[in-house]
Formats: sequence, C-alpha cells, structure tokens
Amino acid sequence: MARMARIERTGGPDVIEIVDVDLPPPAAGEVCVRVTAIGVNFIDTYFRSGLYPLALPTGLGSECAGVVEALGEGVTALAVGDRVATYGPAQGAYATERNLAAASLFKLPDWLDDETAAAVMLKGCTAEFLAERCAKVQAGQTVLVHAAAGGVGQLLCGWLKALGATVIGTVGSEAKAEAARAAGADHVILHKSEDIAARVREITGGAGVPVVFDGVGGSTWEASLASAARRGLIVSYGNAGGPVEGVKLAILNQHGSLFVTRPKLYDYYVTPEEREAGVARLFEMVRSGAVKVEIGQRWRLDQAADVHRALEAGETVGATVLVP
Repeated sequence: MARMARIERTGGPDVIEIVDVDLPPPAAGEVCVRVTAIGVNFIDTYFRSGLYPLALPTGLGSECAGVVEALGEGVTALAVGDRVATYGPAQGAYATERNLAAASLFKLPDWLDDETAAAVMLKGCTAEFLAERCAKVQAGQTVLVHAAAGGVGQLLCGWLKALGATVIGTVGSEAKAEAARAAGADHVILHKSEDIAARVREITGGAGVPVVFDGVGGSTWEASLASAARRGLIVSYGNAGGPVEGVKLAILNQHGSLFVTRPKLYDYYVTPEEREAGVARLFEMVRSGAVKVEIGQRWRLDQAADVHRALEAGETVGATVLVP
C-alpha cells in the first residue's frame, strides 16, 4: 500500500488529499521506486490550481529521489537497489512509492544524497537550460535574476557566476537579500522599496542588462521590459506573480527591439542525449561547489497542503523537500 497526495478538483491548497492506493506491479519499461525524498516546486501549485490543466484525479509533483524496488519487463539499464532520481514529467512524486518509466530516471552518484538530489533535479536542470541552452550567457555579461532567493533563483545566481557573469538579483526582504548574496548575487535589489529598473540602469551605467531571467511573471513584467538593454532577451519562465497576458509585440520595439521567450525544460531536454548531457552538467556544477543546494524547508508528506500555502505566500527560502 502506497500513500500519495492527490487532487480530485483544482483549487486552493485545501484540495490536496493524502490517500492510500494499491500500486500495481511495474509495467513493461517501468520500475517501482520507493521514494525517499520529494522535491517541491512552484510549478506544482500551477497544476493544483488549474493554471496548467491536468486530467483529474491526479497526483502532484514531478521531482523525487528513491531506490528501485522492482523492475518491469524489458528494463535492463537499472537494477533493484539502484539509487535514482527524476525531474519528471510524470506527476505523482508526492508519494511513498510510485511506478515510473525507466527512461525518466537517472542513477545518482555515491557522493549525492537523496534529499539534495530531490531538491536539485528539476530546479537545477532548469537553471542549466535557462543559462546555457536558452540564454547562452557569456562571461562578462551583467544579468538580472528575479526572485533570486528562490529555489531556481539561487541556483541561477551560482550558475551564472560560474559562467563569469555579474548577477543582479531582486528579492523581497533583507533576509532573502542575504540568501541571494550567499548564492552568488553581486547586487541585490529590494523590490518592495526600490525601483528595479532604475537600480538596474544605475548599476549598468544606463545600458540595462542583455538578459533578464523572470520567474515571477505578471508583477515583474514591466520592470523586466524597462531593465533590458537594447536587443536584450527576457526569459520569462514562471508565473509566481501571475501570468503575463496581453503582450503586444510593439512594446518590444519600443523598449529597444527586445527578444522574449517563454521556455520550458521539456523542450530543451527532448532526446536521451540532451537529457543525459544536462544532468551530467548539473552534477558537475553541484560537485564543484559552483552551485550550492540550500534546503530551506523540510516537511512531511502529509503536510503537502501547508507547503503549498507557504510557497504561494512567499515564505520559503531556497529549496523545499517533502519526506515520505
């Protein structure tokens, strides 16, 4: 008998239920994983709220680490007892056990513990593709990272510093400013009391930044536009501050012939080669210490609704994990 977090309707955190389920044996190409640590991501709230539609009922969460307990027919790349992790895309990570496609799993190196793996797989691969494959940030560039004390934000700060960039981060409090600096931000803007774009222009001598990483969305869109340099790129990858809607292309012209992209991980991690290369690069950055994984909160699986409330209230710092 497995326990899992499930929703039968979309809505607020109170729609999350913890239920017992009979887990069938793994099908062909699948393995059964005993989950040891679960990564929580802001995107999980989008699925729960209905912003990103899913067929209902559904489990929640895509990121977890664990141990292979059983093999389905045809699985040869993994063995019972292997320590593995996944970033998705299958939902259902908020569970004590789950059946997963073997192809979606990565073996964990001995030096990487389960909680860190669960905390870093999705956010770390997101940082990798945003910085290196999407924006192609170069040494010497100055870039802006919104929500720099968040899970992805902190990883981006460290990653960008390792690439040789100067990092400007936005945060909502002095405590988060310290977290952003510790992660690698060179300059920190307190968005509740400072004008983001004015400070960016001041820091850059009026030029603005060639790349903006905006995981907040609607509430930072205008600041992102006003902070970007001529022919700059805005990478809009999240909706924590509401979705960006009603964008008119002429506004990109008016702000200096800007580029905008709304990317997702799974369009950059399509082939086995892309996935393996991205995860290998992530492990390299974590092991070198360039990227530091801060687990700011640990909660029990049965506290999943409380975790979502804390996420949406902006009360978390760094990564959050659930423990089955």
